[in-house]
Amino acid sequence: MTEQPSIDQLQPGQLLARGVCRHLASHDFATIEEFTPERGKRVDVIALGPKGEIWVIECKSSRVDFTSDQKWGGYLEWCDRYFWAVDVDFPTELLPDDTGLIIADPYNAELIRMGPEEKLAPARRKALTLRFARHAARRLQGFRDPRV
Repeated sequence: MTEQPSIDQLQPGQLLARGVCRHLASHDFATIEEFTPERGKRVDVIALGPKGEIWVIECKSSRVDFTSDQKWGGYLEWCDRYFWAVDVDFPTELLPDDTGLIIADPYNAELIRMGPEEKLAPARRKALTLRFARHAARRLQGFRDPRV
């Protein structure tokens, strides 16, 4: 099997994503890091909930990381709820009030503010759920057999 990087080899945003995924798993969400809902877009974390709800979480490790990334608005059409995940020292006043907020570290996270719900259209939900499932299966197969 392919060796996973140790925690000290992860970038700051990856450490936040790790904590977010651990937290969401405790609420029966399946997650994928670095997921591409369509060409040209890559979300840090996408989560599929037990009732089929789809959340997108963007992890920001610093003020510069946040201010230099203007793509996030394009991710809203790919989820039912949108969240920022930041660490406890992040200046949260920079984040839009009409988005969700998660405070995270490499080991866990806490949902501070629920993102408003904007339900996906049924056709988009079906297509995105299928893409999620296929991506997760391919990634698992890649771990089990890296030469495929």
